[in-house]
Amino acid sequence: MIHIDIVKPLNLASGLMDLEVNIKIKDGAFIAFYGQSGAGKTTLLRILSGLEIAKKGKIEVGGEVWFNSSTKINKPAQKRGVGFVFQDFALFPNMTVKENLLYALKKGDTKTYVDEVMEVVGLSELHTRYPHQLSGGQKQRVALARAVVCKPKILLLDEPLSALDAQMRSKLQDKLLEIHKLFGMTTVLVSHDVGEIFKLCSDVVWIENGHIKSQGTPKQIFFKHKTSAAFEFIGELLEITQNEMIYILVLHVGHEVIKTIATKDEIVGLNIGDRVRVITKSFHPIIEKL
Repeated sequence: MIHIDIVKPLNLASGLMDLEVNIKIKDGAFIAFYGQSGAGKTTLLRILSGLEIAKKGKIEVGGEVWFNSSTKINKPAQKRGVGFVFQDFALFPNMTVKENLLYALKKGDTKTYVDEVMEVVGLSELHTRYPHQLSGGQKQRVALARAVVCKPKILLLDEPLSALDAQMRSKLQDKLLEIHKLFGMTTVLVSHDVGEIFKLCSDVVWIENGHIKSQGTPKQIFFKHKTSAAFEFIGELLEITQNEMIYILVLHVGHEVIKTIATKDEIVGLNIGDRVRVITKSFHPIIEKL
């Protein structure tokens, strides 16, 4: 269990604001911090990792105190067992892919573990390349692998896929989920992408102006509309579930997640991640795969 109960003043372009958060995160969870830019999400990640210090409060991980302002405890970042993946990759430009990973290897671990991780994330054939020889998606896989190599208790992801195109983002989302399950880490993701959160995360913490607005599953947080009977829109298919004789489609449209209905025949050929158009002039919608 991770327990974060902190206060930190923030000096933003919009003015002064207190980041004041009290949350608990279950071991092995894949949780998202969601909210507008400047809400305090990235600062919260940095405080958890030890890269920034809260003004007051405490952080406990698995019963171990990482930070306590009252008792002056502040465990150094390098001893917290945290892997951090930044949006800008933060790779060493003068090191090859493998050398970047070896640099992060914990003392006592064998180099074969680096080979194992490279195999998992699909980097084995690129191990001798330097960052400038890699695409954006490949660099992000290196950054992810480097964070995993140190065998972290917690993996922190600060909008790691936002600069990638939709196709590459979808592939790396699948890879993130695979790694989370394979290595059994607690994973915390900062993201503005509702579809990404819905696909990856079991829980969401919505942060607004430095405070928690709401917390729950993606469905609890983002569902604002019930199944509708009059609409026309294009969205990304997130989920298909059967409800007696009909199917419920969950779609990511703009900044919202909505539901609509479909028959068994209409879902034939539809897959998670497909873009679909939904049109209706009567009760039952027409669904077209794009």
